[in-house]
Amino acid sequence: MSNPEIAGSVMAAGIRTNVHDVGSGHPVLLIHGSGPGVSAWANWRLVMPELAQQARVIAPDMVGFGFTDRPAGQQYNMDEWVKQAVGVLDALGIAKTDLVGNSFGGALALALTIRHPERVRRLVLMGSVGVPFPITKGLDDVWGYEASFENMRRIMDVFAYDRNLVNDELARLRYEASIRPGFQESFSAMFPAPRQRWVDAMCSAEADIRALPHQVLIVHGRDDQVIPLSTSLTLSQWIARSQLHVFGQCGHWTQIEHSARFTRLVRDFLAEAGDAEPTPLNP
Repeated sequence: MSNPEIAGSVMAAGIRTNVHDVGSGHPVLLIHGSGPGVSAWANWRLVMPELAQQARVIAPDMVGFGFTDRPAGQQYNMDEWVKQAVGVLDALGIAKTDLVGNSFGGALALALTIRHPERVRRLVLMGSVGVPFPITKGLDDVWGYEASFENMRRIMDVFAYDRNLVNDELARLRYEASIRPGFQESFSAMFPAPRQRWVDAMCSAEADIRALPHQVLIVHGRDDQVIPLSTSLTLSQWIARSQLHVFGQCGHWTQIEHSARFTRLVRDFLAEAGDAEPTPLNP
């Protein structure tokens, strides 16, 4: 049986990158989070077919995650991830895209938009990193994951508000993903303790965030134990053209726990844009 997590591949900034590319229309690039055993498909499997009804949906595995190559000596930092994400767009001939980032992927999406504003039409940040906050126990546990079924089951409980979503079968699938060759090695190399420094390293400068001219949708689960709601409140205060949507009875997995609502919200937000270009903010 074929593995749905494995799609096509492109060379992006010198890295052979596993990329899902479905649908047609204005492109939207989806960037996953940084949980153990994660892949683009694991994060976005419920969202991709819905968004693909109106958009060209592109979802890569960022280097260090999923089924993208892990070159020997690869550095795992924001500079490298931004280069790879832009490399995916270049490889696919995409000049401008909408951008959706989840958690770690939010920090990456924010950094990409700041560094390459002309490549992004509209931005969606979901449970996003990218501004300063004291690391939560939930995030410390996620990044400090050591491979075992029991540890994965415990982490799954931290991710979701609704425990019915995180049964043993899902935990088993994610655990088995986390122990594929190379997965745990790259994951444990990415976020060694003390882990507050990795939260800080993913932050963009406040002045750069405030200068963004883009329309930005910010989404967060009220009951998120991994990334605190305060990060999205900060982003909504700093980004002039932003709107904030908070889902109650929702943890860190908005795109899974409230998938239909999340997808409808994103689809409507992106559809508003038409062919509009971001215009400069008033000084």
